[in-house]
Amino acid sequence: MADAAADWDRTQDVDPITTEIIQSSLTAITDEMFATMRKTAMSSIIYEVLDFGVALFDANGDLASSGSGIPGFIGMLEPGVKAIRRKFNRPGDVEPGDIFVTNMPHFGGVSHLNDVVLIMPLFVEGEVMAWLSNKAHWVDIGGPCPGSINPEAVDIYQEGLQLPEVKVICAGVPNQAVLDIMTVNSRMPETTLGDFWAGVASMRAGEKRFQDIIGKYGKAAVAFAIEDYIALGEANSRRLLRQLPKGEFSATETLEDGRVLRAAIRITDDEFIADLRGNPPQSQTGLNSSYDATVVDVQMIYKAVANPQGFANSGTFKPVRVIVDEGSMFAAEYPAAMSVYYEVSMLLFDLLWKALAPTMKDAFPAGHYSSICGTFIGGPGERGRQHSIVEPQLGGWGACHDRDGLNALYTGYHGDTFNCPVEITEQKNGLMVDRFALSEASGGEGQYRGGKGVNLDYRILRDDWWVTVAYTRSENGPWGLEGGLTGSTNHIVVRRASGEAERYSSCTVLPLGKDDVISVHTATGGGYGDPKDRPKEQVLEDIRNGYLTPERALEVYGVAS
Repeated sequence: MADAAADWDRTQDVDPITTEIIQSSLTAITDEMFATMRKTAMSSIIYEVLDFGVALFDANGDLASSGSGIPGFIGMLEPGVKAIRRKFNRPGDVEPGDIFVTNMPHFGGVSHLNDVVLIMPLFVEGEVMAWLSNKAHWVDIGGPCPGSINPEAVDIYQEGLQLPEVKVICAGVPNQAVLDIMTVNSRMPETTLGDFWAGVASMRAGEKRFQDIIGKYGKAAVAFAIEDYIALGEANSRRLLRQLPKGEFSATETLEDGRVLRAAIRITDDEFIADLRGNPPQSQTGLNSSYDATVVDVQMIYKAVANPQGFANSGTFKPVRVIVDEGSMFAAEYPAAMSVYYEVSMLLFDLLWKALAPTMKDAFPAGHYSSICGTFIGGPGERGRQHSIVEPQLGGWGACHDRDGLNALYTGYHGDTFNCPVEITEQKNGLMVDRFALSEASGGEGQYRGGKGVNLDYRILRDDWWVTVAYTRSENGPWGLEGGLTGSTNHIVVRRASGEAERYSSCTVLPLGKDDVISVHTATGGGYGDPKDRPKEQVLEDIRNGYLTPERALEVYGVAS
């Protein structure tokens, strides 16, 4: 492959206005990629929930423009592109029209096997000038468990098909052998193939627009604009870093199984350092995370405090440094299982948040429900066709120093993510939704109360269905600040048609029958401030609005209705 750091012809002067227009065009490219994926995907987890991300990179694989989507997906794509560059590094290894696929989390750019990454080089005058990438959750990629999520897996071999950075389209010609392997390993081959081609269409749309701006402004101007954009991202980031409070901030968290997580953040004028040493070793379950996923957690927290409204590219995160023990649950090594990596990432994201929140009250509320609450349900439908619904759940956010928390919102990890509408769940996925309401659980009271989680009841309409979940914060609710109370917890209750009820925070392909109901309960966020400081009229209004029972009002606030 041609040297990606080739010295582009910069003799041509590029005026600042043209440079900014080109940089805005880069954003427009990733926006169009995102829209194309959304409009062509077959899975509701992609086209409704928007569980995917797209991005554009420079010749070296550095993030140049991030599109909409899940921030964790977009951030992990950079090491994915660089992994392809490392593996395919000989002349002729990469050609125009090539597309690569990978889903192995240990070796760059991937979160777990379901999150499949597609990568495409962009050639200009015979050289790779940029890369495009798309990452989306595929509903089934094989393995022993339907939906390919196996919280009980002891290694990655028990989680599904592994695609180790292979070329799936060669010079524009599909590699049918790879496509056959992908589809024969999936319980939903048509959906798998449809989501694959949606990803290809997304990148080809981006390729067309990139070539359009090359034709309009020339290679030298576009190369300069990309380089300048990344440099601008770094300059902005370092300027804003100097405005943050300096010092070391730390927090700990005890998991339901007794393991203790710890994080320390050190902020200087030059660096934002997350020290994660001393955390538990990787486990023989799916509750592990890759180093790349851990780095993105730190990057997202940094972005939230340094420049939440600004653009993000590779330069934005130059001041960020992560120190971690290899082989820990935050940097698990092959062949560690990673089905539910997202819960580890969410735990870390919340832990970093907890470390900074007492000092940066204008940036962070009290703890939120802090679990993806990934809910995987499926089974046979009409004519034997398999259904599989994949849905993260909404939950409560913590209270702020000057207002109540937000109800029924996705986690800070989600980005541009939406819940699947009830109508789509019922018509496409073969379920009935009996109830979708704010949680009635107590917790999160304070001078300002935490936002409410949700109660969501899925009714099963046929026999031989199943559910898989792995919720954290199932015993220890979201933390409060300045005397605010802890919130409620995340869990499900399976109400059998026989009338029996079973509570779970984790289960793997739990059998379900006709008229069984899965009742999802997500947590209320933590409170802020002493509950006794909440004005009586607000407590009474909470009772009228159904946020609070009269008994709880008397117990916590000392207010009789």
